[in-house]
Amino acid sequence: MFQATAALNASFRFTIHGLHPLPNICSRRCRPRRPLGNITRVTTGPSKRLRLMLVAGEESGDTHAAALVAALRERAPATAFEFFGAAGARMRAAGVEPVVRDEDLAIMGLVEVARALPRFLSAYRALKRAAVERRPAAVVLVDWPDFNLPLARALRRRGLRVIYYISPQLWAWRAHRVRQVRRDVDLMLTILPFEAGWYARRGVPHAEFVGHPLAGEVRPRLAPAEFRARHRLDAARPLVALLPGSRRKELERHLPLMLDAASRLSRRRPGAQFVVALAESRDRAEAERIVRASDFAAAGASLVVTRGETREALAASDAAAVCSGTATLEAALLQTPLVVVYKESALNWHTLGRLISVEHYGLINLIAGERLAPELIQDDFTGRRLALELDALLGPEENRRVRARLREATARLGEGGASERAAAAVLRAVRGWEGVDGRQ
Repeated sequence: MFQATAALNASFRFTIHGLHPLPNICSRRCRPRRPLGNITRVTTGPSKRLRLMLVAGEESGDTHAAALVAALRERAPATAFEFFGAAGARMRAAGVEPVVRDEDLAIMGLVEVARALPRFLSAYRALKRAAVERRPAAVVLVDWPDFNLPLARALRRRGLRVIYYISPQLWAWRAHRVRQVRRDVDLMLTILPFEAGWYARRGVPHAEFVGHPLAGEVRPRLAPAEFRARHRLDAARPLVALLPGSRRKELERHLPLMLDAASRLSRRRPGAQFVVALAESRDRAEAERIVRASDFAAAGASLVVTRGETREALAASDAAAVCSGTATLEAALLQTPLVVVYKESALNWHTLGRLISVEHYGLINLIAGERLAPELIQDDFTGRRLALELDALLGPEENRRVRARLREATARLGEGGASERAAAAVLRAVRGWEGVDGRQ
């Protein structure tokens, strides 16, 4: 959940319009929406050229946007696409021209954002200028709402068409921003099954569920036995994966508590083994320093640190402690029983935590509509509590029950093809707008 609130959070409502708070309602200067028309009837046949702007601001958004670019090229092979915008490494590799590099904007926390505010303002202005000058057929905004919703407003007022891929989690907090979506977004493409209905009930009919990009795509590169053999882990003993998060602050806050839980659990289950599964963006040395500084070694349990093998570690594990965010859904798709954990700084939690209005934090719990995975958030996240929850998940009966429930819940996301469906929706919309807007 907090991964989705990362960059520009609401306590000071970062604006790109001269550092003034963003209004919550449409000003009188806002242009009225032009009708969408019935885009579902428009064919998706190729056109000669198609210019699209894409804006993603975090690693996950970069991944999903790159997959969308590939799906667009595959769906319309005769089209000469021109892609530009805020692009990370994967988008650039897919052929998106970077007006802004999204690695420079992936920042977490209020203090960090405040320090980087000039960078955000510069990026915003560069993207707005590029969009106005190059006049793409549509601007595709990917997640990252505290940057992209203000950008949507500015571009919509200048007559540009706006598609939003991966809905902001407005159902979780700051639901009033649905008014911005209603006013500034021409087509909302959602990835969770309940989101389109949520929007429709609030007067946003132009929302379409395309499926989750991870559905059908989360596969380990190694079989569980191969992963255990590679890292000299006993195939007959229980294995617990520890995923502290992809950001440095998450690693520093979460891993010591996870190691405390591992020490406690190893005393309850002497045969337990542990794997710290780091994201590709983290350095093994960072985690190894934290392990050495902990009292885990005194527990005498087996532990290995891996990097860039999170799916393999999850698939091979009997249970996992996972930082709240996309990795929790990956664990669920791999049917690994998990505990969702998160701990923020006291400042961020006091400022932002009380704004969250959903019953569950974990994505899989939101999809299931019930608490399939225990959640230990902020003060509830202690080594003792985590050890107890993991111990319960390692029980054979509970383990089998949770795996079956995870399989049922993730089936609601579909079997894959989200990027392809999103590409089809983008092309239908653009072709429909060609007649409405008088573009060829």
